[in-house]
Amino acid sequence: MSDRPTGHVARPTLCPHSETPRGTPGRTPSRTFLRAFDGVRIDAVYEPGVSGRDASDLVFVVAHGFTGDADRPHVRRIAAVLARYGAVVTFSFRGHGASGGRSTVGDREVLDLAAAVTWARGFGHTRVVTVGFSMGGSVVLRHAALYGDQGGDSGGSGGDGGGARTDAVVSVSSPARWYYRGTAPMRRLHWLVMRPAGRLVGRYGMRTRIHHRDWDPVPLSPVEAAGRIAPTPLLVVHGDRDGYFPLDHPRMLAEAAGDHGELWLEPGMGHAEHASDEDLLRRIGDWAVSRAG
Repeated sequence: MSDRPTGHVARPTLCPHSETPRGTPGRTPSRTFLRAFDGVRIDAVYEPGVSGRDASDLVFVVAHGFTGDADRPHVRRIAAVLARYGAVVTFSFRGHGASGGRSTVGDREVLDLAAAVTWARGFGHTRVVTVGFSMGGSVVLRHAALYGDQGGDSGGSGGDGGGARTDAVVSVSSPARWYYRGTAPMRRLHWLVMRPAGRLVGRYGMRTRIHHRDWDPVPLSPVEAAGRIAPTPLLVVHGDRDGYFPLDHPRMLAEAAGDHGELWLEPGMGHAEHASDEDLLRRIGDWAVSRAG
């Protein structure tokens, strides 16, 4: 796969710093380009948080959904709420926003998240909670399985399983299995990803650069990953009005997670970031503070 950025992307609203902070830098707002294990440049933002409670060692790493990026208003809104509970790292997946490369729609994105988690720990935070939405929800599951204490061959995914390890996982509106086409929104998404005309729409209409190659090999599925996360705590959140993935998806994830998983089925909630209101985000923040070590 090509690791080089393609096409023009919008300039970030914050000016990236030229270097990633080393050691344990002061906890001040920071923006930089990280390098994923395969060399792709990832735009990342660190905010120290505004919490007055004893959560200074906690940092959230937010993994956005497909076609999002670190500067999107819905991502900034989520970061602002979570900042009441700890520091927050947001970033743009490859092929999104100012990051390089092209989107693989959940496959190599696990390397982007690993780089962001490692960067977050570099600010001296001892507890990391990954919070993912839709595509990002599947990525946080796979990341926890591949880089966790019980994740097996984390090195096979690139990087240090210890530095990239997460202490708790929140997966919102995630699919449980790949290639799902059971709803109209997912059929449209498959057209966007699989067809040349769709990828043009994604690039110029949605500011998302999508790779043209199929997965080879097919990555670990979210439901398989959920079964490998223990003993890391996992929270699965899903709306009962999600137009993309019906309720069998979150139920499969929770069942695979067993005793280390918790399922919240939210009445009236739709899909992912746009459907996550402040009350839900605050409950997620409370859960993270209590469960992340």
